[in-house]
Amino acid sequence: MLRIHFTAADLSRVRLAASPDPMWETALSMHVVQSRNFDPLLSGWRRNLLRLLHPAGRLQKQTAMAFALNPPLGYFPDFLTPHEASESIEAGLASLLATPKARLRREIEFLGKPQGELGSGLDDLRRGSRGALMTLSDGLRSYFEAALAPVWLRIAATVDADRAVRAHQFLLGGIGRLLDNLAPTVRFHDQVLEVHHVRRDSDLYLNGRGLVLIPSFFKEDGNVMLLADPSLPPVVVYPVDRHIRVTLEARHQATTALIGATRAAILEMATAGVTATYAAQQLRMTVSAASRHLAVLANAGLVYRVREGNRLHHLLSPLGLSLLSPTTTPLAYTQAPGGGSLIPGEHSTDLSLGGRSLHTYGS
Repeated sequence: MLRIHFTAADLSRVRLAASPDPMWETALSMHVVQSRNFDPLLSGWRRNLLRLLHPAGRLQKQTAMAFALNPPLGYFPDFLTPHEASESIEAGLASLLATPKARLRREIEFLGKPQGELGSGLDDLRRGSRGALMTLSDGLRSYFEAALAPVWLRIAATVDADRAVRAHQFLLGGIGRLLDNLAPTVRFHDQVLEVHHVRRDSDLYLNGRGLVLIPSFFKEDGNVMLLADPSLPPVVVYPVDRHIRVTLEARHQATTALIGATRAAILEMATAGVTATYAAQQLRMTVSAASRHLAVLANAGLVYRVREGNRLHHLLSPLGLSLLSPTTTPLAYTQAPGGGSLIPGEHSTDLSLGGRSLHTYGS
C-alpha cells in the first residue's frame, strides 16, 4: 500500500487539472495499444491506430524508441510526463529535450537494460545524446498527431465532464469526498490518501507542496498512478468516470449514425485541423474522396476552410463543435504540434465554497 500524507497546507493546495495532459495521455494510450486487456470502448480507436503502426510503416519506426521506453506494465521514466505539459504538448516536449543527463541515465537504468535493435539508440539516450533526445521528441510528436489529435475533442469533452462530477463531489462533501472517490482502490481518512494494490509498501509526504489531480481518458479503470520520483511535483493520475465515457461514446455513435462513420471521423480530425491529404492517409482513401467528404462538411457549416499557401485546411466550426460535444462549452484553441494545426486549448477555473477552494489549473 502507498500512503500519501497531507498537511493542512496540502489540503488547501489540492488542484484539479483543467484539461487533459497531452504527455500523460500519450504515455497511457501507448499502454492501451500494447495491452491485450483494454476498455472495449477504446477498441475502435486502437484498431485504427494499429493499422497506422504496421511494422513496415513510417509511424512505427518514428515511435519505436518511445514504445521501448514505455512498457504497458510497471515502471516507465518520469521524464516522459513532465509537469510543463499541462500547458501544451510542445511545452512538454521542450521540457523533455531539456532533461538533465544525470536524470536520463538514472531513469533509463531504473527501467532496465533494453534488448534488441533499439539497445544502441537507448544507450545514446542514456548518455544524453541530443540526437537521441530529438528522435524521442519527434516520435512522441508524430504519435500525438496521429493517435490523439484527431480525437482530442472527445478526450477533452470527457475530461471536462469528469471535472464537473469531481466539483460536485467537492461541493457536497469537501476535499475528503473528492479524494475518496478517485478510484475503487483509493481511500482517504485522517489526512492520508491510501492507494491499495501497489507493488510495494511506501509513504509519500507532501510537506506543503500540495497535489495535482490529473483526470485521464486512457488511464485504466481501478487504480491511480503517481510519478516514481517523490522529489518531483506530486501528481495523482486517475481514470475518468466510466459512466461519463459510456455516455459520450453513445453520443459519438449517434453522430456517426447521423452523418456516417467516415464523415464523423473526418469531423473529429478537424478539431486539430485537417487537409484532404491527411484525412486520406488516415482513413486509407483517395484524396479526391476525402475532398468530397470535406466539401459536404463545409457546405453544411460544420467546418471552416482556411487556405495556407497551396494547402487548404479545414477547421471545426462552432456548429461542428456542438455536434461532436453538445454538453461542452466552446473551447479556446491553441497552436498544435507542427505549427499549422489547432487543438483545443486550456483554461483555468477556481471553485470555492465557504472559504475553501479547489483550484484547477491551465494556461
